[in-house]
Amino acid sequence: MAYEFKLPDIGEGLTEGEVVKWLVKEGDTVVEDQPMVEVMTDKATVEITAPTAGVIADIRAEEGEVVPVGNILVVIDNGTGDAAPAAEKAEAPKADAKADARTDAPAAETPPAAPAPAPAAPASPVAAPVAAASASSGKPLRDRTLAAPATRKLARTLGIDINTVVATGDHDRVTRSDVEGHAVAPAAAPAAAAPAAGAAPVATKALPTAAVGAARADERVPLRGLRSKIAEQMVRAKQMSPHFTFAEECDMTNLVALRKEAKASAAEYGIKLTYLPFIIKALASCFRKFPAINAVVDDSDNSYVIRGEVNIGLATDTPDGLTVVVIKRCEQLSILQIAQEIQRLTVAARDKKIGVEDLKGSTFTITSAGSIGGIMATPILNYPEVGILGVYKIAKRPVVVDDEIVIRSMANMTITLDHRIVDGATAAHFMNELVRLLQNPGLMLLEG
Repeated sequence: MAYEFKLPDIGEGLTEGEVVKWLVKEGDTVVEDQPMVEVMTDKATVEITAPTAGVIADIRAEEGEVVPVGNILVVIDNGTGDAAPAAEKAEAPKADAKADARTDAPAAETPPAAPAPAPAAPASPVAAPVAAASASSGKPLRDRTLAAPATRKLARTLGIDINTVVATGDHDRVTRSDVEGHAVAPAAAPAAAAPAAGAAPVATKALPTAAVGAARADERVPLRGLRSKIAEQMVRAKQMSPHFTFAEECDMTNLVALRKEAKASAAEYGIKLTYLPFIIKALASCFRKFPAINAVVDDSDNSYVIRGEVNIGLATDTPDGLTVVVIKRCEQLSILQIAQEIQRLTVAARDKKIGVEDLKGSTFTITSAGSIGGIMATPILNYPEVGILGVYKIAKRPVVVDDEIVIRSMANMTITLDHRIVDGATAAHFMNELVRLLQNPGLMLLEG
């Protein structure tokens, strides 16, 4: 009989979720707890597993569709005569150990739905090598392709394997234009103009000719899923918080040397030691002297709450966009413990296995572009937090020390603060204290 599986509440206060990717197709046989669909909520993308064994009879929501909680996602023929809705029978995934065990199953175990057959279209010169490479290897060029749901649907409609399309978008993302260019051959190049009659030949080097195709079409990209949530948060922060940014430079030479010595010890525990754990530990110390910066605003009653815990949000770049993971109670953790938590959370976020609890409760945020580059930015607050620290690349620069020019490892840092709560002078004093600890990292051990 038909077993109607409804979208469960997979997070506190969840009212809807966006279907990111189906891991099964109609006609597939599934077993209980098999990963079935990826759904994006306000906080994270999670895998929902099959509540019962059976055959996928009817998929009710397309990829990219936003589905309210309680709406039917899929109908499973379980052959048991049980027609009760899944929302009443199946336990909804939660951000606990049991749900984590379920969602840890790799999505690759169940292959994605194959594209519907369609008449073959002539491939463009750009796409042809890709298709040839795919045919010779017997498998798609990519195992995992980034593309919007609407782009995937277009590829299926045209009968194109999206994994063989050359990607031109950010982060190797396949765009609608890429799919269209893959399906349509460009127009022939115009013939070269003949020299004018009677004109003397000129000894010039000819430019190489290239086929000129149709102009690249415009692409309208809807703000959906994580991108939509980021947009909402940024607009809210700009509207609600009159914030300003203060910049300072820091001599990181001693910290660079300390990290170099400590990397081997961290590796014994399987930990990759970066500079961030040291910066977080220094922040925890600074908050004892400047507690109002480790705070969140409550605009409902025109107040702010100075937080007792130091829960550092860390902006993490993922294929779907920026995700802020939260390292809890940093004031109680050692530098290696902080490094271990950073490693666990960033891997989980990029693998789409992050729990809802690991995305909530931050009291202050760090955004670090140091591994990418850059010398300064003006980060937007993670509202309702009062502050966000920007950390940028460490580079050797000539500086003046004791009236001599020497080479030191220097870095710039910025702090963006809600001006309703923190004044400019307080920002300067806070950054002076942070620089003092980072330039002399041994002080963090002495001062706790």
